[in-house]
Amino acid sequence: MALHFLVEDLAADAGAGDDVEITGTEAHHAAVVRRVRIGETVTVGDGAGAWLEGEVTDAAPKRVVVRLTARTDTPSPRPAIVLVQALAKGDRDELAVQAATELGADEIVPWQAARSVSRWDAAKAAKGVARWQQIVREAAKQAHRAWVPRVTDPVTSAALAVRAGTDRVLVLEPTASAPLSGIEIADGDDRALVLVVGPEGGVAPDELEALAAAGAELVRLGDTVLRTSTAGPAALALLNARLGRW
Repeated sequence: MALHFLVEDLAADAGAGDDVEITGTEAHHAAVVRRVRIGETVTVGDGAGAWLEGEVTDAAPKRVVVRLTARTDTPSPRPAIVLVQALAKGDRDELAVQAATELGADEIVPWQAARSVSRWDAAKAAKGVARWQQIVREAAKQAHRAWVPRVTDPVTSAALAVRAGTDRVLVLEPTASAPLSGIEIADGDDRALVLVVGPEGGVAPDELEALAAAGAELVRLGDTVLRTSTAGPAALALLNARLGRW
C-alpha cells in the first residue's frame, strides 16, 4: 500500500497534473523517516475528504514534490461517531484516542469527569488537546483515513448533558440493562452517535442520573467490565458493523 501524507493547506482544486509540495515536518518524515524516492507512488490528503494519488518527482528533507495523477473526494460519514473520552491516568486515554481514530471515530472529545484522576487546568488543557491532536493526526495517516477526526476542547459533565439534547448520546455503563448491540438506528437518522466512556472508576452516579435525565441512553457492551482504554474502541467496532462501515 502506498505511503500516505497530509497537507493541510492543499489547494481546493488540486487534481491530476498538478504538483503538490509537502514541506516542514511532514517533508522530513516523508524523505528522511519513510525514505520516499523519486518515482514512488504515494497518496496525499488534506484530512477533510480530499484523497489524491501521485508520483514523487523530488524528495528532499525540507521539500517533497508529488505530481498528481488522480483525485477522489470522500464525503464525511453520516451519522458521525463521536468518542467522548474521560481523562485517565497514565497513557490510557491516549491509547483509547489512538485506537478510536484507527477504528473510525469522527470526533474526539476530552471529558473532565468527576472521577477522572487526571485533571487538566487551563495550561494543561491546551497542551493536552495539542497532544491528542497529534495522536489523532498520526493515527489517521496510519489508517489511511480521508478524514482526520476533530479534537475539541475539554468538556464538563454539564456541557455533555446539553449535547444529549441534539445528538444521540450513548453512555457506556456496565450495569445498564440495554446492550449497545441492541440499539435501533433508523434509516435517515443523521444524529451523531456520541459514545461516552468514563474514567478508571466509572461514571459517577450523579453524572449518570444527569445524563439520563437530559436524554442520554445508558448501554452496556457485555457481561465484562472493560478498561477505559478499550471500551471506546470496542464500541466503535460494534457501531461500524451496525452502520455498514465494515
